[in-house]
Amino acid sequence: MSIQENYNDIKRRLPENVELVAVSKTHPTSTIQEVYDLGQKVFGENKVQELVEKYPLLPKDIQWHIIGHLQTNKVKYIAEFVDTIQSVDSEKLLKEINKEAGKYNRTIKVLLQVKIAEEDTKFGLEIEEAKPLFEKFVNGEFENIAITGLMGMATFTEDENQIKKEFSVLKNLFDELSQIKKLETLSMGMSDDFPIAIECGANSVRVGSAIFGRRDYSK
Repeated sequence: MSIQENYNDIKRRLPENVELVAVSKTHPTSTIQEVYDLGQKVFGENKVQELVEKYPLLPKDIQWHIIGHLQTNKVKYIAEFVDTIQSVDSEKLLKEINKEAGKYNRTIKVLLQVKIAEEDTKFGLEIEEAKPLFEKFVNGEFENIAITGLMGMATFTEDENQIKKEFSVLKNLFDELSQIKKLETLSMGMSDDFPIAIECGANSVRVGSAIFGRRDYSK
């Protein structure tokens, strides 16, 4: 199917209350513009350098999300324009985002990335790290950021029960933290598992290959 057909198919499958983050990493600006022209305004990138190169060439009302692991020394390059950083996995990174956002008198939205997968390769906070970090935010420690939700990635497996179990862990934490201060965004699910994520309570999904097609990493 064409990108337009893929995009329309995904949009049809998403409930109205679920935000679509179109994951545009490795794809050219012309392709992103094509999806933007279909009405998509929220795009996700993994790498700061790639986002910095694309940003000047595309419409300024795009809401850019960083969804990949972010090094503290790269925050300064995106602090002026990034809408949301979904991959906050340490207090050190949170402090850096707060500092750089302050230079532009901005509030940057962030999601705490929580490690829910059994795989060792995934980044993320342990649940017992996420709770006190959120409480510090609630108590006013980070004036130039807004923790608006949580993000997590399930294990890459065909075992749907395991995926559901992992997503449910994050949903339970989302509900628990929302008792302290209401959270808005539960970002779970990608091209292969977003229907399960929605079933488990996700209201934001990160979909790339199901829209843009599989990437050729050999290029």
